[in-house]
Amino acid sequence: MSQINIKQLDAQSPEFDQQLKELLHTDLVVDHQVTTIVDDIIHRIKSEGDQALIALTGKLDRWTPDSVEALEITKQSQQEALARISTAEREALEKAAERVKSYHQHQLQDSWQYTEADGTVLGQKVTPLDRVGVYVPGGKASYPSSVLMNVMPAKVAGVEEVIMVVPTPDGDINDLVLAAAAISGVDRVFAIGGAQAVAALAYGTDLVPKVDKIVGPGNVFVASAKRAVFGQVAIDMIAGPSEILVICDGQTDPDWIAMDLFSQAEHDEMAQAILVSPDQAFLDAVKTSIEKLLPTLSREKIVKISMESRGALIKCSDLDQAMDIANVIAAEHLELSVENPEQWLPKIRHAGAIFMGRYAAEALGDYCAGPNHVLPTSGTARFSSPLGVYDFQKRSSIIHCSADGASELGKVASVLARGEDLEAHARSAEYRIKK
Repeated sequence: MSQINIKQLDAQSPEFDQQLKELLHTDLVVDHQVTTIVDDIIHRIKSEGDQALIALTGKLDRWTPDSVEALEITKQSQQEALARISTAEREALEKAAERVKSYHQHQLQDSWQYTEADGTVLGQKVTPLDRVGVYVPGGKASYPSSVLMNVMPAKVAGVEEVIMVVPTPDGDINDLVLAAAAISGVDRVFAIGGAQAVAALAYGTDLVPKVDKIVGPGNVFVASAKRAVFGQVAIDMIAGPSEILVICDGQTDPDWIAMDLFSQAEHDEMAQAILVSPDQAFLDAVKTSIEKLLPTLSREKIVKISMESRGALIKCSDLDQAMDIANVIAAEHLELSVENPEQWLPKIRHAGAIFMGRYAAEALGDYCAGPNHVLPTSGTARFSSPLGVYDFQKRSSIIHCSADGASELGKVASVLARGEDLEAHARSAEYRIKK
């Protein structure tokens, strides 16, 4: 058993709202030292291009390519990596890719139009982005699942070219990541990472083509670079620490719940794992499970820091109050580990992904359930959505006026334009008004 000092809160307490606010607080203050470093890297890529990529790869990833062309990982190399991984790994990647693709095909949006009585046609044209950049962590922190989750919806959307960048510290290339790239249909892969990879994707070099949008997770330098280039290109989001909120009626195996909490706490020390239940005896049982299972984890130290600094066990009055708490937290991952979870679903307004019932472990969503695991964090589920096909499509309005339609609309536009003192607007509309 390992003693752990995890916060225990009572939602009935008059101090609870303030305690919850303090628990959820994340220091998102920009590190000015990081910003200065990132700004310098971006400037170097813009001014020196590929030569800066070679120099920064040598300095930061500790290997220097023989030529700039050596920074590109060929399709043949990707296929060789696919051949090197085990049969079980290949089958798991292929199964996960198929499920992710199938789910995202349901998100496809079509163009549409309608015709008004006077013949005016209005509508919307949906078009995929031309080129997207996908950032994938490399080295020890290698996530083939991130390849699938970021590339598959882009491919389903019809993106013409997907460019992947992945750092290769000490020249180490992760076979699983390259195998995932081969399976998901990435068009080009470059062995670059950090802020320099983001800058190369945003501004383009002779080797790396400029993209329209950059997606994918990364460290603080990657996040800062994405923030800096936003506007030059689109980005998916600036992600905060991983988080999970479990609501349980007290009838799920406490070992299961403890491990579900660990599944996010093991990401890093700033990850957040919270359990809410109306059953105090169950909360106590889960704490016992936490202390029993914690020493069995390879990432015990990280999990313990995360659980003690940002984790909590919250006693609520009933499941109705639990749902209210869930909407305040707006968690990245929400597990409804309760009987008949469907009856509670209408009460949930804010969550990145909702896992229904006792068997839907969050880990299944991370890898192979089908929905995207790129989710809003730090309460941004109040206004943001999971990454999906819609993030790789853009919409253009269609306005096709008939003569009669232009005449009637012109009368309205004329009045409004003159009210805004925009004479040319008004006269442009008035030319089309029938005499």
